[in-house]
Amino acid sequence: MGILSLITGKPGASGFGSGSTAEQVTEDICAAGLTVVVTGGSSGIGLETSRVFALRGAHVIIAARNTEAASEAKKRIMKIHPVARIDVLKLDLSSLKSVRAFADQFNAMNLPLNILINNAGVMFCPFQLSEDEVEMQFATNHLGHFLLTNLLLDNMKTTAKSTGIEGRIVNLSSVAHLHTYPKGILFDQLNDKKIYNDKMAYGQSKLANILHAKELSRRLKEEGANITVNCVHPGLIMTNLMRHSFALMKAIQLVTYLFWKNVPQGAATTCYVGLNPQLKGVTGKYFADCNEEKTSAHAKSDVLAKQLWEFSEELIRSVK
Repeated sequence: MGILSLITGKPGASGFGSGSTAEQVTEDICAAGLTVVVTGGSSGIGLETSRVFALRGAHVIIAARNTEAASEAKKRIMKIHPVARIDVLKLDLSSLKSVRAFADQFNAMNLPLNILINNAGVMFCPFQLSEDEVEMQFATNHLGHFLLTNLLLDNMKTTAKSTGIEGRIVNLSSVAHLHTYPKGILFDQLNDKKIYNDKMAYGQSKLANILHAKELSRRLKEEGANITVNCVHPGLIMTNLMRHSFALMKAIQLVTYLFWKNVPQGAATTCYVGLNPQLKGVTGKYFADCNEEKTSAHAKSDVLAKQLWEFSEELIRSVK
């Protein structure tokens, strides 16, 4: 999809494009009987994703750090769709303890799990370490989702096997994965404040989302699991994600307004990859504007993907 298609909204090979909305890409699709977890599902494109999945009949679990905001989001959705099935569970992705508590609570509900939308994140935040002593953007955007996915994976495998319905995992990445540190992932300098760059650190975390999906996809295919794993770039949307750089992003928006989307358009690629039957069996890919797109050389690296997986496992093991 080129710049002209982005501006005009001209559909790509999928039949959808930058102007498509989440409702349009899931039109006439029934998700009744499916259970979906949406991290960060209480605001922005996460909220729209939750709403559209609920509209299509799915049982939606909104996983959010702020449960009050998530409960308000649930009320807003149910006011529009009174028969929607929505539950709210607390999840702080910057805390591995919170991730484990969420997984325990979800698994105790004895629900199946068909779809996992790893949507939540932080962007361009000043340097800080998580409670687990990991750089905050990497901890929240990648490591928390890495652990969450691993903890929910057995449930997804069981659900896919018992129902015969393909499970889907969707990682929200970004075109920002192109703008990372020269080495891609700073394994040995992850927490080095002296070289920290908020934009590159964000790009690093978004590259990690793609590499995570790449390696997990390879592992699941190897064992024959009926689960796909893909990444999406939602596009440029003004949401709470940009709270650390609001003034800068508003200034950029003034001169690049043709490239920006509204929230329903921003949630379209997530909903397309998570639910549309066109993508049955498609895994390990990266999508933007509801069409497959190319990634950076770092994102294509099998070696880097395996290294990140092992590094992430070691980080998690080191946290008591």
